[in-house]
Amino acid sequence: MTYANPDSLVSTGWLEDHLNAPDIRIVDATYYLPMQGKDARAEYDERHIPGAVFFDIDEIADTSSDLPHMLPSPEKFAARVRKLGLGDGNRIIVYDSQGMMSAARVWWEFRVFGHKDVAVLDGGLPKWLAEGRPLEDLPPMPRERHFTARFDNSAVRDIVQMKENLKTGREQVLDARSAGRFNGTEPEIWPGRRSGHIPGSLNLPYTDLLDPQLKTFLPADHLLERFRAAGVDMTRPVVTTCGSGITACVLALALHLVGHKDVAVYDGSWAEWGRPGDTSVEP
Repeated sequence: MTYANPDSLVSTGWLEDHLNAPDIRIVDATYYLPMQGKDARAEYDERHIPGAVFFDIDEIADTSSDLPHMLPSPEKFAARVRKLGLGDGNRIIVYDSQGMMSAARVWWEFRVFGHKDVAVLDGGLPKWLAEGRPLEDLPPMPRERHFTARFDNSAVRDIVQMKENLKTGREQVLDARSAGRFNGTEPEIWPGRRSGHIPGSLNLPYTDLLDPQLKTFLPADHLLERFRAAGVDMTRPVVTTCGSGITACVLALALHLVGHKDVAVYDGSWAEWGRPGDTSVEP
């Protein structure tokens, strides 16, 4: 079985061969959780794939929200990526330094704002480094490019819609967090949040979809096996969720790879749902 949407992934070899292609734009989307204590921008400044620009997930966001890296307005997104030289007619390739973690979030964001010609580097920077491919530390000099933002609200869910789904059960909710966080047997890493999960949701840690050494996506038939083993009915709509809307996008990308056409991401995820309040929580 092959991927239904193979154009959403590119290999390290393909990217090296296309580094100088006029329509290709490369994006470093590395993000670290606050408790990891790393500086993604500083790492980018030290070394990155030639020509890559840095996408700051925490800044290209709704910074007026008290939730982490929520989607920005279409106007802000367009303004920020335009300055990065990312726009209409570009084929955008996204990677991150953890292999496959935050790159999928930026892949999803571009698609939310109407740019479908976007792919993720399979295996990310770790695979690129392991293969001895070129790096640079030069600051890029992007030429601004117009970006036409067309917001696709079918790809996003908010807390009101998630509460309504508890009543209707129309959409399956699939959580990308570890089994321990999902079951409430491990501490929740976002401060002030309760432990557990959205009632009725399913659990599939995003790492279960990746090769443990290479951090590349598993073959398509293996992905389908993992989704089905987690209890996902591939004929029904799916909403993915996680800690703060980052790794939920790895699930969304994997579902896209195997051809699922009705997938959305709950942007607030557990950072929103897990706060003390009127949201129901199961252990």
